[in-house]
Amino acid sequence: MAVLSMFYGIIISMYYFDNRQHKLPHVCYQDHEAVLSLPEGDVIEGSLPSGKMKLVQAWLELHKDDLIANWTLAINGEEIFKIDPLR
Repeated sequence: MAVLSMFYGIIISMYYFDNRQHKLPHVCYQDHEAVLSLPEGDVIEGSLPSGKMKLVQAWLELHKDDLIANWTLAINGEEIFKIDPLR
């Protein structure tokens, strides 16, 4: 798992070399975790507090192209890159 971005106590990571985790963004905040679809950003599994989820959705909208590029790298077994945090 590689960390893509961190902001406001939220950690966004992506699993690669692991088919079980779907290579999708995983979002963690305190004891909460959610797996999001790409490119929609829908929650596939888990949950986050609603305020933090709104921040994540804003970040996803700003960085959708970068996330899709990372997803493409991950499914091809290549290393993914960091993405700027929400400011």
